[in-house]
Amino acid sequence: QVQFVESGGGLVQPGGSLRLSCVASGSLFSFYNMGWYRQAPGKQRELVASITSSGSTNYIESVKGRFTISRDNAKNTVYLQMDSLKAEDTAVYYCNGQRGTFGYWGQGTQVTVSS
Repeated sequence: QVQFVESGGGLVQPGGSLRLSCVASGSLFSFYNMGWYRQAPGKQRELVASITSSGSTNYIESVKGRFTISRDNAKNTVYLQMDSLKAEDTAVYYCNGQRGTFGYWGQGTQVTVSS
């Protein structure tokens, strides 16, 4: 069973940047389709960005042009570069890995955008 551990969250001012990292245990990371989700208080968890095992990416409309998802299979890591952050980006961010019918979640990292 693979495990994912997120890091990189924190408090940032509006307009600032953060880079989230998600490191996977195990040797099959390159076969996983990866996604970054977020959940704000009182709201449902939503998929923010995804990257397939072959490197294709997708984003929700509200983060296009501001967020970039990438992966480094040699480091078993997926990243989410977040620029031009807004207050509405405040949430707990989770990474998720999917391979076939199996899906695994990290524990989440808090991102707070506030002045």
